[in-house]
Amino acid sequence: MKVFNFGSMNIDHVYSMDKFVAPGETLPSNSYSRFAGGKGLNQSIALARAGMPVSHLGSIGADGVFLKELLDTNNVDTSYINTLDSATGHAIIQVDSNGENCIILHGGANLENNENEICKLLEVAEKNDVFLTQNETNGVGNLLNKASDLGLTTVFNPAPMTTDVLSYPLDKVDYLILNDSEAKMLSDKTNVDEIINQLGRKYPLSTVVLTLGASGVVYKNASMHLHVDAIKTDVVDSTAAGDTFIAYFISGICKELSVEDALKFACKASSICITRHGAAVSIPALGEI
Repeated sequence: MKVFNFGSMNIDHVYSMDKFVAPGETLPSNSYSRFAGGKGLNQSIALARAGMPVSHLGSIGADGVFLKELLDTNNVDTSYINTLDSATGHAIIQVDSNGENCIILHGGANLENNENEICKLLEVAEKNDVFLTQNETNGVGNLLNKASDLGLTTVFNPAPMTTDVLSYPLDKVDYLILNDSEAKMLSDKTNVDEIINQLGRKYPLSTVVLTLGASGVVYKNASMHLHVDAIKTDVVDSTAAGDTFIAYFISGICKELSVEDALKFACKASSICITRHGAAVSIPALGEI
């Protein structure tokens, strides 16, 4: 069983500033760092570290070769990644002396995927395989349709949540994994029970996995409603915690753990992730769980 992850790959350019640059102003930065980012990249690395065979589908520019190399280093199959003439998706991030940030995000190659070509690539998948995607690329709706038509298990993480999500074929999603803010936008509800019930009414064939941070996770489908507590942990950095949860949950389900054990497995992995700084570098390996 294999996971095909169609997702974003980003370069994060981070500048430490005394204060944010105002209109018409030019300021020096105190430091500069470059990091690998993108929910797709994080989830592929997390899947590989969870012991799952994973192929990443998506696009970079020539400036993003190091992202592909990072995936290679983490045993992710990168043979389906295209290199385009355009810039790799990237973020320009200012961080001020109070730790606040402001971000310019450029989708770049993430929004220039050849949808027909990637749909064709997906035909190598077998019926027991998993198709995973997020909402940081073009072509999400088409790829969800294609994966469903191929009989794959479809997993969708609607992050970042936008109005485009409402036009996607969510009725073909087997696992809808989302956090509290995404769920509120998708359901137009605020109470957790109301959110779960509303999503169940809208997508009766889907399993909803609602992550609630320190309040744990709720799992709901037509036959099961389950809540699993989070593991109490001192938070250092929550970056990539959601990506880690998703990957380890998928791994648990593919390894035929019970639903409760798969959720606990994923919660344990994300609880380790948040004790570390960074994104991909904070994702634990299987042997640590």
